Amino acid sequence: MPLRHIAIATVVLLVAACGWMPTLPMLAPYKMDIQQGNIVTQEMVAKLQPGMSRSQVRFVLGTPLVADMFHADRWDYVYRLEKAGTLVEERKIVAVFSGDKLLRIEGDVVPAAAKPAATGPVPAAAEKPAAKPEPTATDQSAAKP
Repeated sequence: MPLRHIAIATVVLLVAACGWMPTLPMLAPYKMDIQQGNIVTQEMVAKLQPGMSRSQVRFVLGTPLVADMFHADRWDYVYRLEKAGTLVEERKIVAVFSGDKLLRIEGDVVPAAAKPAATGPVPAAAEKPAAKPEPTATDQSAAKP
């Protein structure tokens, strides 16, 4: 009898190891949220000005995730957020220096000054009210008593 139980257990384990057994939704593995890198917000980037020193940039953005020794004038800030195994958000910011001074910021989050103004003067074409359509013959006959 014990030999029979061992044989059945061995067959069940071999079949399960091959992936033949169907997976049940309630038995799905837990996939945790993974947050990696530096969170760089629009407000943080707005504080940066060309000509700032490396220590000032480090104070505003934090220590860069990648500081390549072959590209000493470039700091890379990378941020990834995965929820339940799917990529939700990914940002890449590059701070480019000339010597010890900040030259420019590149990447997904850009300084507010570089973006076109959303609320600015309205173009002349948009200021004109829409022309009223000419009344048609049916409109004129309906207007007369």
